[in-house]
Amino acid sequence: MASLIDRIKRLFKRNADKTGHTGSLNRSVGTRNTKEQQQQKSVPPLDRSEPPEGIQQRTTADTMASGTFTIQLRNDTNSSTVYGYITGLALDSGNRVFLLQADGKTPYYPTNPSSTGSKLEKNCSIPLGSPGNTVTCTIPRLAGGRIWFSVGTPLTFLLNPGPALVEPSIFNPADPNHYTNFGFAEFTYNAAQVFANISYVDFVGLPISLDLTDTANNVQRVAGMTNYGPQTIANGLIAQTRRDGRRWSSLIVNDKAGNLLRILSPNSGITLNPDWFQTYWTDYVNQVYSRYSSNALTVNTQAVWRDVPGTVPANASSTFTFSTAGQPNPQPTFPKPSAKDIFSCNSGPFATGSNPETNVIIPRLSAAFNRSVLLLSDVTPNGTNPTQYYQNPTTNHYARIVHAANLDGKGYTFPYDDVTPDGGVGQEGAVFSFEPKSLLVAVGGNGAHV
Repeated sequence: MASLIDRIKRLFKRNADKTGHTGSLNRSVGTRNTKEQQQQKSVPPLDRSEPPEGIQQRTTADTMASGTFTIQLRNDTNSSTVYGYITGLALDSGNRVFLLQADGKTPYYPTNPSSTGSKLEKNCSIPLGSPGNTVTCTIPRLAGGRIWFSVGTPLTFLLNPGPALVEPSIFNPADPNHYTNFGFAEFTYNAAQVFANISYVDFVGLPISLDLTDTANNVQRVAGMTNYGPQTIANGLIAQTRRDGRRWSSLIVNDKAGNLLRILSPNSGITLNPDWFQTYWTDYVNQVYSRYSSNALTVNTQAVWRDVPGTVPANASSTFTFSTAGQPNPQPTFPKPSAKDIFSCNSGPFATGSNPETNVIIPRLSAAFNRSVLLLSDVTPNGTNPTQYYQNPTTNHYARIVHAANLDGKGYTFPYDDVTPDGGVGQEGAVFSFEPKSLLVAVGGNGAHV
């Protein structure tokens, strides 16, 4: 039987899939921004299915009945020109596009504009004040929520017909936010709980930390990085390029003055430059498929399929085939993945489809490739632990370096970074509570601590 946290994850993934928002869990947020910024985005209705069994009974009357929640935004930078933003889809208002206005209290539900790239009609830039200052905000229930920060310059959000919110893009050089130093955290607040995480799936930007307090005053913390964390990551990528000659240092993006602005993930780098890392995984993939031509790889699905064995048949040396006793054909198969498939976790053999068993294997196999553990154990994910991740010379060095730069080692560095061995410690940098009281989100890293 799947654990409660696994069921929670499936709930949020269902909501993300239905809304088109790829945040929170298991999906790369960058896929929304690869198109031109002015292109219209439609927002399908949210999945209103019931939360997993047992969640509703554990919610508190005051927070959940009121339908509002407190988010505190703290300025831990060295600047007095810092702005916060809160966006999402309002669950109690027909899933309308939501932005919080500059006073931190008043909701803004944009009307349908007549043209693409229309400006917001309200000021939604929340000034955080001087270093150390905290601004308290109140939000309604939101799906696909994001908490944004920028330093020095306000962010520009636009509207397309729908209305659909056009968010800041790291992929479009013409985007008005391209040279703005910004970052975001992701969250969902619904009738069941609050869930939040920091994400490096697309890029490393401003350091962000999370403190979620419940009604019993217990605190869950994701420490994030210090203010020097991004530079530490940049230095690590430069050193890795010197070792293997690959494009790791090309992931570093500077502003017009030559100062560090952000660091792209390998998937984002490939999105902008498809020739990067093209042959990077080839030898490792060949070694994996060769190993399992004479051995069986067991994938712990952590679901109804339990442990599923897979091999590479002699007559199909480029295809992994998994078999489950009593399950009808076709069985899950995985051709050799490319670098793009591995880094993105959602293309080629890792693209989800109509076979639910395949869809459960994909995150675990994809995570095993990114962490380079498939030559260490014939069982995944239960056969290895975080001390063994990223030890092969061919690995996701971006993930390795970013995890090391976070004080608690946590944060989404690729879409399936939440794959965890049974009884293990999650690597994704998430907090959640059935009885939430408030969420403190700090930006800048000056107060970062474990």
